[in-house]
Amino acid sequence: MDQAEHLRNIIKAENVNRQLARVFTVTSGKGGVGKSNTAINLAIQFRKLGKKVIILDADFGLANIEIMFGAVPKHNLCDLIYQGKSMRDIITWGPMDIGFISGGSGIVGMVNLSRDYLNYIIQNLSELDTIADIVIVDTGAGISDAVLEFLVASGEILLVTTPEPTSMTDSYSLLKALLRHPRFSSESTQVKMIANRVVREEEGQNLYNKLNMVVARYLKLPFTYLGAVPEDAQLSKAVIQQVPISMQNPSAKSSLAYESIAAQLMNLESVKKRGMAAFFSHIVGKKTM
Repeated sequence: MDQAEHLRNIIKAENVNRQLARVFTVTSGKGGVGKSNTAINLAIQFRKLGKKVIILDADFGLANIEIMFGAVPKHNLCDLIYQGKSMRDIITWGPMDIGFISGGSGIVGMVNLSRDYLNYIIQNLSELDTIADIVIVDTGAGISDAVLEFLVASGEILLVTTPEPTSMTDSYSLLKALLRHPRFSSESTQVKMIANRVVREEEGQNLYNKLNMVVARYLKLPFTYLGAVPEDAQLSKAVIQQVPISMQNPSAKSSLAYESIAAQLMNLESVKKRGMAAFFSHIVGKKTM
C-alpha cells in the first residue's frame, strides 16, 4: 500500500460517523486587497449565526490575523508536529470565542514527514471537526506554490478582488495557475468571488461580469459571485484601531455586507464537506501521487 492510499484509509476511518467541518479558503491574487480582513469579519458573522469557528492563519511570515485578532498565540502548528502539543493546545481563543491557529512554517514541512508522523497529525487534525463547524484558512496572496497547495486542497475558495486593474489581472492569473495545477479538480471545487472596496453595489457585479467573461472563455472554470463589500470609512477606522468592523460597528455598511455574504454561504449548506483531515491529506499526500 502506498502512502497516499494509507492516508485515505486513515481519513475514512476518522470520518466514520463524524461531523465534518466546512472549510473555506480565503485568497487573493495580490496583497493589500483586504483578504485577511474578509476572513476575520466572515468568522465573526458566522459566529453570530451560531457557528463554532476557527481561523487557520496560513499566510506565512505575516501576522495579519494575529494583529486584528488581538491575541498572540503561544503555539503554532509546528508545536503540534514537532513538540507533541495537542490540537486544543495550539488553539488561541479570541473575541466571541473564535479560535485561531497560527500555521507558522509547519504546514509546508508536513510533506517531508514519516508515515507515523502523518498518522499522528491527521488524527489530531480530525479533532478540529469536533471543535468547529467552520474552519477559515487565510492563505498568502499571489500564486506561490504554498498558496496553490492550499487552494487545491480546498473545496470552497473565496477569491477577494478589488476594482483595481492589477487586482483583476492578478485574480485571473491565480485562477489560471490553479486550473493548470495537476491535482486541481474543478468538479469538486467551488470558486466564489467577493468584490471588495467598491463604490456602489453594481460596481461589484460589473467587476465579476468582466472577470467571469474571460474566465468562462479561456479557463472554463466554474466561478460564481457572492457579493460586494463597499468602501467604508468606518472599516478603515476599525482597521487602524485593530478591531474588526463587524464587532466595532455592526450597523456599518461593510459589516452589513459581510453579514449578507455569510448568510448566503450558510444557505449553501448542501455543499459536500471535506473536513480538516481530508483538507490536509491533499497537501501532505502530494509527494506520493
